[in-house]
Amino acid sequence: MLHPDIHSDRERRPAAPALEEAVSLALALPHLEVVGSDVVPLPKARPGLLFGPGKIEELAAKFKAHEVDLVLVDGPVTPVQQRNLEKEWKVKLLDRTGLILEIFADRARTREGVLQVELAALSYQRTRLVRAWTHLERQRGGLGFVGGPGETQVEADRRAIDEAIVRIKRQLSKVVKTRDLHRAARKKVPFPIVALVGYTNAGKSSLFNYLTGAEVMAKDMLFATLDPTMRAVTLPTGKEVILSDTVGFISDLPTQLVAAFRATLEEVLEADLILHVRDIAHPDSADQATDVLAILNDLGVAEDTKQIEVWNKIDLLDPGDREGLQVKADREEKIFTMSAITGEGVDPLMQAVTDALDDERFTAEVKLDFAQGKQRAWLFNEGIVEHEVQDEEGYTLTVHWTARQEKAFKGL
Repeated sequence: MLHPDIHSDRERRPAAPALEEAVSLALALPHLEVVGSDVVPLPKARPGLLFGPGKIEELAAKFKAHEVDLVLVDGPVTPVQQRNLEKEWKVKLLDRTGLILEIFADRARTREGVLQVELAALSYQRTRLVRAWTHLERQRGGLGFVGGPGETQVEADRRAIDEAIVRIKRQLSKVVKTRDLHRAARKKVPFPIVALVGYTNAGKSSLFNYLTGAEVMAKDMLFATLDPTMRAVTLPTGKEVILSDTVGFISDLPTQLVAAFRATLEEVLEADLILHVRDIAHPDSADQATDVLAILNDLGVAEDTKQIEVWNKIDLLDPGDREGLQVKADREEKIFTMSAITGEGVDPLMQAVTDALDDERFTAEVKLDFAQGKQRAWLFNEGIVEHEVQDEEGYTLTVHWTARQEKAFKGL
């Protein structure tokens, strides 16, 4: 794993944590073994080979000594640079975009997720035309960049790729219609949506599992979740909400990937409440939070959408740091500390979620005839009936409900 530290890039991230994150990305692929990583200082990027001739020779010797088959470059590599470096080093090379695509492909579980990955991968490959793309015949798994069927084949037929893109877009449009139907059905259910968002590996899936008991993949690796997973959760008051776990955000995510995977974040756009989960034990937690908020803004999340900040992994802090952070969190109304592993702090957080979603209630009178037993049972199950009077025509109920409950009742 190489992280080019380009001196002329004034907006570059500190090299050491950037390299650490890149290594974590590589480790997210189970069939890769990382034998080494290095920050490579670069006065400027060279258009043909990225690195200077001396550095290329030095790295070639290192790769040969360690019997390296694949080199990962944490940054953009042009098609020309990729071909030239592969020829010089006699290895396969993958840049940051290619690696993230490979991870997305390995993690995709739903039909839409798989299609979104393939569409983004084809657009990426179209500029390169140096890899076969027989992965399109597979339902899920790697993209073929780092091994598997077709890795030694070369497919340079741009027309065939364009045809594949058209075919996938057609399939995707059908899947999107199905998803829209599901979403429309969900809107008839009077449950608010609570979306978990955060930097990748912040512990969102662990919190999701703790609250729902669902077996969502929660491993100590980046991008463990790709497709949004939704479950119903009952709050302390008995109120039910839909909890949505989303793909983790990451800095420097290529623009074309953000666009391709926007569908996986659509539940965030519809959320009534956003829980921004932070790995508070991470040294770059503040910068990660800034990245998440920037992407939420780019996605068009409304400013009036309620948000709660969750400082997760407090169990990893030493007592001194933990006490200081707790004092800081206590000063803020919408910040809560917790551990998704031990469960500490979950109860206050859920009470805050309950309070945030406690819609304004009003009193109304509802008249039902004797044949409307289903509607009467629904009102009592919601726990909103304050008084009931029965006469010869039916029931007159005094209810104390929210606008959401009134709308759901009228849809029965």
